[in-house]
Amino acid sequence: MTTVFSRIIAGEIPGRFVWSDDRCAAFLTIEPLQPGHVLVVPREEISHWVDLPADLAGHLFAVAQTIGKAQQQAYDPARIGLLIQGYEVPHAHVHVWPSRSAADFDLGATSPAPAEELDQAAETVRDALRAAGHGAQVPTS
Repeated sequence: MTTVFSRIIAGEIPGRFVWSDDRCAAFLTIEPLQPGHVLVVPREEISHWVDLPADLAGHLFAVAQTIGKAQQQAYDPARIGLLIQGYEVPHAHVHVWPSRSAADFDLGATSPAPAEELDQAAETVRDALRAAGHGAQVPTS
């Protein structure tokens, strides 16, 4: 069964992409822990992160780190949060977000963000990625 993430990557469902390459895509979650909360998702549907081939897991982590550095520049948070849990969607993904405190790690405390807030956060992260020299992987919108 095709996951919602595969449908977003395929363009069947709208997404606010901040990264795209031949192995993964990264887009904002509609229920952010903080503005700028991004999901890094492999194009290949693999349900559990422990089943990712090592090279793909390494690539996802490298992209997450690149996005985290951009978020650090854009939002000046205390830390960059990183979380892999996989209960919401059976398609491996890495959560990356600007974090102000340990309380930001509660995925149960999220709610849908307004479209304008998501659009602004996506552009903020894209601008920071371009400024860091990653323009080739940053979609225009």
